[in-house]
Amino acid sequence: MIVFDTDIIIWILRNRGDIIKQSERLIEETNGYIYITPIQIAEIYAGARKKELIQIEKLLNSFKKIDINEEIGRLAGEFMNKYRKSHNVELADSLIASSCKVYGFKLWTLNKKHYPMMNDKELI
Repeated sequence: MIVFDTDIIIWILRNRGDIIKQSERLIEETNGYIYITPIQIAEIYAGARKKELIQIEKLLNSFKKIDINEEIGRLAGEFMNKYRKSHNVELADSLIASSCKVYGFKLWTLNKKHYPMMNDKELI
């Protein structure tokens, strides 16, 4: 099971061919067990243009959703405490990473530097 990071969703919306091919392969390999959190939803809508809303809604509705709970919040806070100053880790990335860790999912991102709390086996 895989979580798509916001950057991947943006590239899909922009029709980047290599990302679309890789996402299709991952969807097939996981039998459609592809997830996002409310964080990706918020980040996508924060940058959305009115003319893109239908396309955005269609894409976001195709993902399974992970709910953020107390355990995820606590772990995200620990990540912030440990990595905010040394790696400029932001709360959104901490919440995404902690969601992946709590559920045991991999994260597909092109921004691996945003996730010092995750090892290579946890990232795609």
